[in-house]
Amino acid sequence: MKSKFIAAGALAAGVVLAGVSGPASAQQLTITSWGGSYQDAQRSIYFEPFSEAHGVEIVEDEYNGGIGVLRAQVLGGTPTWDIVQVEAEELMLGCEEGLYVPIDYGQLGYSQEDFIEGAATECGVGTIVWSTQIGYDAGRIDEAPQSWADFWNTDKWPGTRALRRGPKYTIEFALMADGVPAGEVYDVLRTEEGVERAFTKLDELRGNLIWWEAGAQPLQMLASGEVVMTSIYNGRMTGSNRDEGTNFAGVWPGSIYAIDSWVILEGSDDVELAHTFINFASDPERQAQMPETIAYGTTHVDASQHVAEEYIADLPTAPQNLEGAIELDTEFWVENVESLTERFERWATR
Repeated sequence: MKSKFIAAGALAAGVVLAGVSGPASAQQLTITSWGGSYQDAQRSIYFEPFSEAHGVEIVEDEYNGGIGVLRAQVLGGTPTWDIVQVEAEELMLGCEEGLYVPIDYGQLGYSQEDFIEGAATECGVGTIVWSTQIGYDAGRIDEAPQSWADFWNTDKWPGTRALRRGPKYTIEFALMADGVPAGEVYDVLRTEEGVERAFTKLDELRGNLIWWEAGAQPLQMLASGEVVMTSIYNGRMTGSNRDEGTNFAGVWPGSIYAIDSWVILEGSDDVELAHTFINFASDPERQAQMPETIAYGTTHVDASQHVAEEYIADLPTAPQNLEGAIELDTEFWVENVESLTERFERWATR
């Protein structure tokens, strides 16, 4: 499933009601996720079945990520969201700042050992493993790109490119385009020279580059021919091919994968119910339904055995797709997200 750094307090437009209607006294749980086809899948697999099974009204919202909006929810008083799906660095930052209710694994019904490494933490429970990679329309390109160096090669592949607005992923991709091996990217970025090298490489693409913020945008850009290549969420791309009949293709070497987690916002009035939902959404057989619609990896250790063979090759966790891929360095981004976001915005707006 996602960093868009948005102004604190800027909520995504529109609240969608899901599940069964009930009396005015029925319990209500507000869950915020990433919208688009991904949230459509969550609604079908998690939200509506949970609503039916527990007689709870699920109120949905969506956002584009960023720690600022989560701070605004909690520090503004009683949050309007109960459960939010967050990215890895938002999980770590928010936990350090006390924005989330610590997970009670006794109450949850699963132990931390029931999840893959890194998916069960003090403040969050992993829900998907997802990847950001190069995406292109195979029907519009004769020779497929193979690397971020190809993404930068506007002579061989003329046309506009798109990247997610913000420094995260953008500067990693720039360094790989400049010849830094995937396994050395974060070592290089931990030096001022490395950061400067990344922005210098971005300068080369400035005239051929536009930005996206919401996960559905790269699909629209490819479908319309607005861009020749874009960074893209692997699951959204596969979902579009399955549901819309598009012919989009991705490049796994140089992709960056990460875990998204459920968190409960501090100040929620429904902490016990929120644990009940996360327990429901962590059921391995239920998690295994997601790859049938959206090609994201599962986090419960037993879930993968329930995923149909035909879907495994599209997952970021498939062994062949991990070759040449790197895991998002959460600690790097927790340490540097604010300073690099400020630097990125200066660069992007000049």
